Amino acid sequence: MFSKILIANRGEIACRVIKTAKRLGVKTVAVYSEADVEAMHVHMADEAYCIGPAAASESYLRGDKILAVCEASGAEAVHPGYGFLSENAEFAEACKAKGIVFIGPPTNAIISMGSKSESKRIMEAAGVPLVPGYHGADQDLELLRSEAERIGFPVLVKASAGGGGKGMRVVREASEFDAAVAGARREAKAAFGDDNLLIEKFLDHPRHVEMQVFGDTHGNYVHLYERDCSLQRRHQKVIEEAPAPALPDDVRAKLHDAAVAAARAVDYVGAGTVEFLYQDEAFYFIEMNTRLQVEHPVTEMVTGLDLVEWQLRVASGEPIPLSQDQISVKGHAFEARLYAEDPTRDFLPATGTLGHLRPPTEEGGVRVDTGVREGDAVSIHYDPMIAKLIVWDHDRLSALRKLKGALERYQVVGVATNNAFLTACASHEAFENLELSTNFIDRHRDELIPEAKPADDRILAIAALEVLSTRDAESRAFALASGDPYSPWHATTGWRMNDEGHVDLRFIDGEAEHVVVVHYTRDGYELELSEGRVPARVSRDGHGDLLIDLAGVRQRATVVRLGDELVIMHEGRQHRLTVFDPAAAAGEQEGAGGALTAPMPGKVIDVSVKEGDKVSKGQALVVLEAMKMEHTITAPADGTVAAVHYGPGDQVADGAELLVIERDE
Repeated sequence: MFSKILIANRGEIACRVIKTAKRLGVKTVAVYSEADVEAMHVHMADEAYCIGPAAASESYLRGDKILAVCEASGAEAVHPGYGFLSENAEFAEACKAKGIVFIGPPTNAIISMGSKSESKRIMEAAGVPLVPGYHGADQDLELLRSEAERIGFPVLVKASAGGGGKGMRVVREASEFDAAVAGARREAKAAFGDDNLLIEKFLDHPRHVEMQVFGDTHGNYVHLYERDCSLQRRHQKVIEEAPAPALPDDVRAKLHDAAVAAARAVDYVGAGTVEFLYQDEAFYFIEMNTRLQVEHPVTEMVTGLDLVEWQLRVASGEPIPLSQDQISVKGHAFEARLYAEDPTRDFLPATGTLGHLRPPTEEGGVRVDTGVREGDAVSIHYDPMIAKLIVWDHDRLSALRKLKGALERYQVVGVATNNAFLTACASHEAFENLELSTNFIDRHRDELIPEAKPADDRILAIAALEVLSTRDAESRAFALASGDPYSPWHATTGWRMNDEGHVDLRFIDGEAEHVVVVHYTRDGYELELSEGRVPARVSRDGHGDLLIDLAGVRQRATVVRLGDELVIMHEGRQHRLTVFDPAAAAGEQEGAGGALTAPMPGKVIDVSVKEGDKVSKGQALVVLEAMKMEHTITAPADGTVAAVHYGPGDQVADGAELLVIERDE
């Protein structure tokens, strides 16, 4: 076993590797960018070295700097995690040249499986089923078009290198093909430095089923069973589970055999994942990921094994710890990926500071893998994952209930998140009933991303009791500080001369305004709500959460204050209300109409108009790139371009005014 390793990554996976290394008594070396100087993985490691500016291309993707840190620190091996350099054959070869162990497969396996075209050729020779398609080196547009017509629409155009949904387009008609190829090539070039594409028949209701495999330097190969990763958006996984449910036994056995055959075909060493599409009791190889997967914890939960420990042992020359007949599956596990993103804005990445972060307690089959803490910033520079929430129970339905409960307890304030969306997915009847396919989210989008509902009486009551509780606490503190706690000027009882003691609290909810009239009683309050007067009391627990009593019903809620805004978290839902400030309201001015702003921070890739151009509603105006994905800004109405503020290559912040359209009368 190694005595010291370097983790060439950041965030959640770096922290995950450090935990196992510490348990095994292996010292760890972290690397970090200038943006990550206070990051969680930096504090967890035994040593940490700064390797450059925030941009990944100048830090986490600089293999030369990472190898220099290996030499300076005495690290014997590099764990690449996933992303960044994890599937970079040149980096793996450079490690070997320096006498440093790359904790991953041999270079030839990375190269072969990194090319979707080459990997399919090898898999075909190994007898692994393939989706009908074109995987050739000739990338002439006319040839690609003719191959697509031969295969038959719809087809899937995707990058030959890389994965994660980048450089991928579904083309349903021949007229869409050329534009899809151009867009896929741009994304592939930006993400992987390689714009080669392949074309496959598009399956209309497949499941995504993948196999975890391991190989060692002694010629041993095993599988650790399968995962279902069918819940995806933009071809990126959202919720994963193990084992894959509702697979016929003979199909499951064939999947296991095909995955091991795939690993043998490339002399694989270490952890790898063989991915398949499954439809109508047939499965087809799509790719092999030559690294540890994001979703590996669900396999760990059902097998009871630590895959990072296996990686370290195999990389240090040990044989695989168990034989195939010693590996078994118990129970069921789910993983949900909690991201800083806004599902209501087509899952655009979000940035900001995690002002309030409270995960569920890790006990009873609940696990949280994260790389951030309360107060950390989610920046534009890296993947916006906040955490992976993993749960285990004895069967699928029990595990699903546990997942829903844990999601409802996960509290994040400061950035938009997909928490409510994940909860909706886990709660959906079709998901519970195993109606699984990779288009599940698109099929149920309206139910999974419902329109925001106005605040109901319960939310308004919580908001009012938060304001009252805070006022009472401030009054008591001021009274004690003044030395005269009995002064009537410190009272918050709403006393009025010749009138009943009450106070009007006003809250803004979007464009609506709500008034809650509070009447003071001997032992609490009465709140005037839409359904009438409701007796209420309030106190706080040791965490600062509200313990409220409405008409004799005891409930708990968390409220986080952001200036005049109240973020109310109750029963797994989050609602925002603004405490009405008349002075601030009087100073508000209506924003200038016609301005189109950036929906997320990113880089301008293309601007197709100039000042003075006439545009039509729906016309593409600007293409932005964020997280290596392209987003097109279109004209909201017919009009004339009055101003263009940015050009290709410019970096823009969230909300930056990109251009101005003067609408036609």
